[in-house]
Amino acid sequence: MHIEETQLKDFIIDSGLVSRADVNAAAKEMSEGGESIGRILVSKGKLTEDDLRRMQAYILGIPFVDLKGEKLDFEILSLIPEPIARNHNIVAFKRTDTALEVAMLDTEDLTAIDFVKKKVELKIMPRLTDGESMKSALLQYQKSLKAEFGDLIQQDAVALKKVSDDTDENVSESDLKKLADDVPVVRIVDTLLKHAILQDASDIHIEPMEAELLVRYRIDGMLHDAMVLPKNVAPSISARIKVLASLKLDEKRLPQDGRFKIDMNGEKVSFRISTLPTYYGEKTVMRLLRETVSGFTLEKLAFHGEGLERIHKAIKSTTGLILTTGPTGSGKTTTLYTILDMLNTPDVNISTIEDPVEYQMKRVNQTQVRPEIGFTFSSGLRTLVRQDPDIIMVGEIRDNETASLAINASLTGHVVLSTLHTNSAAGAVPRLMDMKVEPFLIVSTINIIIAQRLVRKLTDLKEKYFLTKPEIETLGKSVNLDKILKALKDEKIVGKSDTWDKIAFCRPKKGTADAEGYSGRAGIHEILKVSPAIKEIIMKGGTADEIQVQAEKEGMLTMIEDGIFQAVQGHTTIEEVLRVISE
Repeated sequence: MHIEETQLKDFIIDSGLVSRADVNAAAKEMSEGGESIGRILVSKGKLTEDDLRRMQAYILGIPFVDLKGEKLDFEILSLIPEPIARNHNIVAFKRTDTALEVAMLDTEDLTAIDFVKKKVELKIMPRLTDGESMKSALLQYQKSLKAEFGDLIQQDAVALKKVSDDTDENVSESDLKKLADDVPVVRIVDTLLKHAILQDASDIHIEPMEAELLVRYRIDGMLHDAMVLPKNVAPSISARIKVLASLKLDEKRLPQDGRFKIDMNGEKVSFRISTLPTYYGEKTVMRLLRETVSGFTLEKLAFHGEGLERIHKAIKSTTGLILTTGPTGSGKTTTLYTILDMLNTPDVNISTIEDPVEYQMKRVNQTQVRPEIGFTFSSGLRTLVRQDPDIIMVGEIRDNETASLAINASLTGHVVLSTLHTNSAAGAVPRLMDMKVEPFLIVSTINIIIAQRLVRKLTDLKEKYFLTKPEIETLGKSVNLDKILKALKDEKIVGKSDTWDKIAFCRPKKGTADAEGYSGRAGIHEILKVSPAIKEIIMKGGTADEIQVQAEKEGMLTMIEDGIFQAVQGHTTIEEVLRVISE
């Protein structure tokens, strides 16, 4: 469905929206290697994006739909998950028994059409729409949660039996069980879980306040208020979640941990539950783990250039330790699973010991630790070594015993993958020394250390801009701009003669809400190869700073430098990188 440039040019002139002189100037610019006539006129402000879309729709014979102010049926809207809708600017708005009408900004986005077709198993009928219509439709994903909850609360919350504060401690387990199985409570909790999955949340927080119950979702690393519920539903919701996670219903004074699994539209999602007594009642946090997540590659996780080569070299080794470091929720486990996926061939035996098992992998023997019965990382790892493994993954090195066992396993002919909680790659070495691991063992086992954080990715609603001279100077105080520029030129991201004042960065378009400007997250990394010079520093008992300086001399991009590198590629913003690194 390609539009000939001559056809578009004639149509724009006939429409009278742009003068003939401007159209001819755009055509000349296009012939000199510029973009299409339509895009050039839009970038110069001679034509609006929406007018161009209407013309394209007319020429292609595709109906144009205006969804501004339209109230869409949530059941139809939710046929396309919100992350897909946002990333590909595609929303479902009308359905028949055999077909689904979808509004799009780009009807040539065949990937999105194909995905939706497979998901709904209906004929897809694309319709062109404008940016404002798309914004209005996407906003309804969030509004619909409140609307759906509003209806539920009005109809059902009134029906919930109130458990007063004075008798809260004395409610019997059977009464709580009845509360948990009440139809309104079941519906409220189901709706909560469903929307968390639809909005691609990583955590759900249910927090009792003095006079209300606050529900928040963590989406792309940021917490967002999702709903405020009446305080009287708190005991019922807490009881319902405990029933799902097989926790003790009448235990409210001690924290509890549990988990359960649900299947929504063929997607299996595990929920890890943690309850904590607080001043106003029990706070519940649920971590969502999508078990069907697969198909990641290191490139998809934003590894590139020399760092990527270092990882490939390390995983070809038949012994040694590969460590990922970073705070909780920085994507360490996802990186390790991706490396495991690459190593997962029929001729090797892979065993893991994790807490918890986050993703299920075929042909990998995954074991979960159970500290309450004495089955810890160290006891599990001792057993794993006797299971004839080639590759071992230890979820986390938390103590001296696990550290020495992991080191010994890598010395005796195994590849060992694990995670550590440190702020930088260089910080992993002193951390291991704190765990009483001898320096000579560290240098003879560690192949590579990957430190990482997650930054939010920009959506297509972004605009380019250039840094001013003072801004370049300020940025130069935080990072080595020459080193980043060299890496950008080596990977052919920018031209050989480009300087910082000619390099474009991206930011969300003016007027774009934060939730619309960003969607999904990608990693920023530093990849430290334990080279001979670094081994020497470790043997002398060198500090993390000395290791860092040497690694940078050997060409390691720090996390903040990798972040700026990705900001130049238009994946994220400088502000987002600085926010994550300074946290």
